[in-house]
Amino acid sequence: MDDIRKRVKLDNDESGLFLSCDGMTVRGDFASMARRISKANLERELIVKATKIKDLGDNPRAVDATAGLGEDAFLLAAAGFSVTMYERDEVIGALLEDALERARVQASELPQQFHEAVARMELKREDSVAALKNLDYRPDVVLLDPMFPERKKSALVKKKLQLIQLLEAPCDDEEALMEAAIGARPKRIIVKRPPKGPYLAGIKPSFSLTGKAVRIDCIVFPD
Repeated sequence: MDDIRKRVKLDNDESGLFLSCDGMTVRGDFASMARRISKANLERELIVKATKIKDLGDNPRAVDATAGLGEDAFLLAAAGFSVTMYERDEVIGALLEDALERARVQASELPQQFHEAVARMELKREDSVAALKNLDYRPDVVLLDPMFPERKKSALVKKKLQLIQLLEAPCDDEEALMEAAIGARPKRIIVKRPPKGPYLAGIKPSFSLTGKAVRIDCIVFPD
C-alpha cells in the first residue's frame, strides 16, 4: 500500500483537485449528478427508496459513515436529509471537501434543488467509528458503504472505484463499523453491498433492494 500511495498524485487545475495514478484520474463532481436529483430520477434511486420512513419530521438527519466522494450523501441530501459525511482518508477527504466547495459556487448556476441539497451537506474528516459513539443526536439513517472486496472473477470495477481503492482498502473491521452504527440508535441502517455479496458483519437485514450493480440492505429498528 505504501508503494501505491507513492504513485498516487493529488493535483490541481482550473476545475479543482483531482487524483491520478497509472493513467487513471478522478475528482469529485456533484454538478455532473444534477440530472439524477430531478424528482422523477431521484425517486428511482435505490438509496432513496431504502430511506422511506414515516414521520421523519421537518429536518430528517442522516450520517454517511463512509463518505468517499459523497455521491450517496448528495442523493440523500436531495431527498431532504441533512447529511453529515465522515471520511477518514486524508486524500479522499481533500477531494470531497474540494468538490463540496465547488458545488457551493456552482449552485447559483444550477436548479434550486441542487443548491438546497448542497446546503444540507456537512463534511467531517475523521473516523466515523469513533464519531458515531459520541453523537449528541439520534440520526434517522446511518449509511454504510464499506469498499467492496476486489472482484476476482468478474469485470473490473469502474475506474473511479479502482483509484479510490488504491488509497482506501475494503473495510477491515466490519463488526466495529456495524456496532458503532447500531450504537447511534438510528431508525434505519442502510448498507451498500455487491448484489451477491455477504451481509455486512453477518447481520441479516430487514429487507433488501437489488439493482444491476449494487444491493441495498436495510436494517429497520423500532421507535
